[in-house]
Amino acid sequence: MNTAPTTTTPADAVGRPVRLGLRENGPQFTLLVIVNICVGGLVGLERTTVPLIGSETFGLTSDLAVFSFIIAFGLTKAFTNLAAGALTARFRRKQLLVTGWLIGIPVPFVLAWAPSWGWIVAANVLLGLNQGLTWSMTVNMKIDLVGPARRGLATGLNEAAGYTAVGVTALLTGYLATSHGLRPVPELIGVVFVIAGLALALVVRDTAAHVALELAHHTEPLPTDEDTGLKATFTRTSWHNRSLRGASQAGLINNLNDGLTWGVFPLLFTDHGLGLAAVGLIKGLYPILWGLGQIPAGHLADRIGRKPLIVTGMLVQAGGFVLALALLDTPFLAGVLSAVALGLGTAMVYPALIASISDHAHPAWRANALGTYRFWRDIGYAAGALLAGVLADWLGLNATVIAAAVLTAASGLLAARWITEHRTGRPGTRTSRCDGSSTTTCTPPPVPTGTRPGSRRSGGS
Repeated sequence: MNTAPTTTTPADAVGRPVRLGLRENGPQFTLLVIVNICVGGLVGLERTTVPLIGSETFGLTSDLAVFSFIIAFGLTKAFTNLAAGALTARFRRKQLLVTGWLIGIPVPFVLAWAPSWGWIVAANVLLGLNQGLTWSMTVNMKIDLVGPARRGLATGLNEAAGYTAVGVTALLTGYLATSHGLRPVPELIGVVFVIAGLALALVVRDTAAHVALELAHHTEPLPTDEDTGLKATFTRTSWHNRSLRGASQAGLINNLNDGLTWGVFPLLFTDHGLGLAAVGLIKGLYPILWGLGQIPAGHLADRIGRKPLIVTGMLVQAGGFVLALALLDTPFLAGVLSAVALGLGTAMVYPALIASISDHAHPAWRANALGTYRFWRDIGYAAGALLAGVLADWLGLNATVIAAAVLTAASGLLAARWITEHRTGRPGTRTSRCDGSSTTTCTPPPVPTGTRPGSRRSGGS
C-alpha cells in the first residue's frame, strides 16, 4: 500500500510526518469513511418517502412535478461539484467539508414539516449544496491520503460507505413510514447524520500536505504550456481527452439511472400493489449492494484495470431495467432482481470511473477534473428525473424504464470505445501514454530546458 520510498519525510503545518498510503493514514481515512456514512445517510432520507409525499401528501398529479425535487437536487449538486474543484484552489478541503455540513443543517427539519411542495424543492437545493461539498471533499481527501497506487480501493471504500448508508436509510425510512406515516418521524433521523457529520468534519485533518507530497514525486512533470485552470480542465475532461470524455458520459448515464429509479420505482411498484415496506426494501437494496459491492470492485479495479469493470457494469445495469419490466407481473420479484442487477452494476462502475479520472489527470489539475466529472455525473440526476417526468406523463412509467435500458447499454458501448487504461505503479500492466494512446509505458512530454517541472500554478489541487 506504500508509494515509492523517499529519502526525506516531509511534515504538515504542525510538524506531523506526511506519507502516502492507506495504512500510513489509517485513522484519518477511517474518520473520512464515517463522515461519508453521514453524507449518504442524509440523502438516503428521500429515497423511499419523498416521491410519495409529493403524490399523497401534497396531491401532485404530474410525474414531472413530483420529480422536480430530484431535478433541483441534481442541478445544485452538479454545479456545486464543479465549483468544489475550483474552490480547493482558494480554500482547504476541510473548510469546504465543514461548510457543506453547516448548509445541510435545515434539511431534515424542512423535509419533516414543510407546509408546501415548494419547501421540499428548496430543501433539495440545500441538500445538493451539502452533498456537492461534503461528498466531493471526502473523496478528494481519501485520494490525497492514499496516493496513486490504491485509488481504486480508496474510492471504493468511500463510495461504499456513502451508498450503503443511503440504502440502509432508505430501508429504515420505509419501515418507519409504514408504522408512523410519511412524515415527520422518518425524516428526523437525518438530525443524527447532520450532528455526527459536522462534529467529525471539525476533527478530521486537512490533506494539503499530502497533495504537495504527491506533486513533488509525480513521475510526469506538468507541461509548461498546460493550463490547470477550471475552464481548460472542464473542456479537457468533457471532450478533448477521449478517456476522460468516456468516463464522464458513463458517469452521467449511471446517475441518470439513479435519478430515474429514485422517482419512478416507488410509483411503479406501488401502482402494482406493493406497500411502503416492500418499496423501501427495493429502494434500500439497490444502494446497499451498490455500496458494499464497491469495496471488492475498487480493489479489482486496481488489479485488472478500470475499463472492464466500467463496460461490464453499465451492461449489467441495462439488464436490471429489462428485469424490472419482464417480471412486473410479480412486482416484488421484479423489484428485488432489478435492484440486485442495478446495485451490482453500479458498484462495478462507480469506483472504477473515479479512479480512471484520477489516473488520467495530473495532480495539479486533478481536483478540477474530478469536479468536472462529478458535474456531468450528477447532472444525470436532473436529466434522469426530467426524462422520467416527461416520458412518464407522455408514454407511461414502462416506457421510461425501456428508455433507461437503451441509454445505459449505449453508454457502456461508448465507454468501451473511448476509455483507455492508464495505470501507474503496477509492473507488467498496460498503461497509456501521456497523450492518451495505448502503450506499455507512460512517456511524459519533454520539459524545455530551463523550466522547473511543476512550477506553474496548481489551481484545483
